[in-house]
Amino acid sequence: MLLLWVSLVAVSALAVQAPGAGEQRRGAAKVPNVVLVVSDSFDGRLTFHPGSQVVKLPFINFMKARGTSFLNAYTNSPICCPSRAAMWSGLFTHLTESWNNFKGLDPNYTTWMDVMERHGYRTQKFGKLDYTSGHHSISNRVEAWTRDVAFLLRQEGRPMVNLIHNRTKVRVMERDWQNTDKAINWLRKEAINYTEPFVLYLGLNLPHPYPSPSSGENFGSSTFHTSLYWLGKVSRDAIKIPKWSPLSEMHPVDYYSSYTKNCTGRFTEKEIKNIRAFYYAMCAETDAMLGEIILALHQLDLLQKTIVIYSSDHGELAMEHRQFYKMSMYEASAHVPLLMMGPGIKVDLQVSNVVSLVDIYPTMLDIAGIPLPQNLSGYSLLPLSSETFKNEHKVKNLHPPWILSEFHGCNVNASTYMLRTNHWKYIAYSDGASVLPQLFDLSSDPDELTNVAVKFPEITYSLDQKLRSIINYPKVSASVHQYNKEQFIKWKRSIGQNYSNVIANLRWHQDWQKQPRKYESAIDQWLKTHMNPRAV
Repeated sequence: MLLLWVSLVAVSALAVQAPGAGEQRRGAAKVPNVVLVVSDSFDGRLTFHPGSQVVKLPFINFMKARGTSFLNAYTNSPICCPSRAAMWSGLFTHLTESWNNFKGLDPNYTTWMDVMERHGYRTQKFGKLDYTSGHHSISNRVEAWTRDVAFLLRQEGRPMVNLIHNRTKVRVMERDWQNTDKAINWLRKEAINYTEPFVLYLGLNLPHPYPSPSSGENFGSSTFHTSLYWLGKVSRDAIKIPKWSPLSEMHPVDYYSSYTKNCTGRFTEKEIKNIRAFYYAMCAETDAMLGEIILALHQLDLLQKTIVIYSSDHGELAMEHRQFYKMSMYEASAHVPLLMMGPGIKVDLQVSNVVSLVDIYPTMLDIAGIPLPQNLSGYSLLPLSSETFKNEHKVKNLHPPWILSEFHGCNVNASTYMLRTNHWKYIAYSDGASVLPQLFDLSSDPDELTNVAVKFPEITYSLDQKLRSIINYPKVSASVHQYNKEQFIKWKRSIGQNYSNVIANLRWHQDWQKQPRKYESAIDQWLKTHMNPRAV
């Protein structure tokens, strides 16, 4: 394995070989190859200062120096399947109705990769995709469907860390490394021989926390898991211990999330710091896999002919706002990395415009010179990152000065909508009336500790009106509520007499089994409220 050599030599060696902006222009005989690497749960703020000082990410830094980085890139839904559905479809979540980790795109949905293949690209994908319907656990589905029920149950185990015994182990996440190897082998054995351009997708599971133990006191917990090798890439002194609002002062949706994630108990500073250190170490391992792809392209003389894009489906809270995982519009959860480098891409450029994952679809087509559909939610990023690519078919309008993110899944008890503009973040919930909104000024409050929605009513109103012009969010929330009830009823009928036993033994079983009749009755009452009688 070349990792040690890579970490010491590759950045400087590649810097000599990597093309500068403009060396390969459109109008040449071939359009460029494209490699898209998408990880899971990577906090985009780690790709720029001060987050970049916490952990060594040499290949992300290389992409920043040799390409364009988007400083304000966001997920369109802070959970795996809906965010990936947005990325592969180029459409907002409410347009594809990708409501939760069980409800994504239809398996035969036409993605940007399908379109590129029809236009002559050779295509291949490895690793985590997770954008179609029908996946994830029964527990995850039921928790998403019943989030409107008037009960409060822990759906997760307390987050924990685990250090493997082998001090020098590099390949901790074996499955991701195997998929990285498959991608490299494909480049070496197949892509190198193509006369047509190719597009390669690699999906990584890291730095998503590891699955929980199946039994014992930590049942249902999520584990931040790494080795001393990767912890050595983390500067513990630079790790910031996040400030928390008192439980009594938390926004009600935040409190629900913290409770269901089992984070309302006491955490020591050492415990929080360990969780964050282990998470950053997992990010360092992710960066190394990205580096292996870049190195392979360099060795095969493909780097000068290939656009490389790196992003993530969402971020990771890592104990910010008294939470781990995602399912939140706070920066740690919603802010994603987005970097591009390759022929024609501007070098050492940092773009401050707000962009999001739906922009990947039109960007991929724009790179290939394919006419852009008119109905996409996203916009090509090439006008922001390149002067050499001029797709005569692309929409003339540049990216609007806002992005939309929405969430309808588990661990949050109200549909959530975020409008991000220049320095404002506006978050609305449910029907816009039953739950108070949040407004944060990220220029003066980057940690999002002070909700100023009441302090600035004119700005709150203006942003809410803008949000409603983009999405009729009260109507969408009502549609999701109806969908949740209908899906729950179908599931309940499908398991028949086993219903009481099954629902009592999902991830929330420790709380549920203390008062099972209480929680079943709460569900019954929920189903009777504002429900189509025929459905019941």
